[in-house]
Amino acid sequence: MIIVKASDFKFKYPRDIANRNEPKFSGLPDPAPFNRDDLYDILPMMSAVMDELGSVDGEVLNLLEDLLNQMPRFVTSRGEVFDYLYGSARECLRG
Repeated sequence: MIIVKASDFKFKYPRDIANRNEPKFSGLPDPAPFNRDDLYDILPMMSAVMDELGSVDGEVLNLLEDLLNQMPRFVTSRGEVFDYLYGSARECLRG
């Protein structure tokens, strides 16, 4: 399993300290809402997508961050976010 750390990111993300210990993304399916403004939600998501892509490349992580920050607001659940990031990254990396 690939583990992404906050220091690996090119952007800084806010932390939702109050919900830090709540369950986070651990795999599909996951209908729980994704908080795109919480480092504690973003870290396990990025780790899972990087793992699925089979990559430890920092450039791929930067691509995922860009995709996350451009992601449409109608993508709301953790499962949808995973599918969006993984699918979009695969398309970008193919090109």
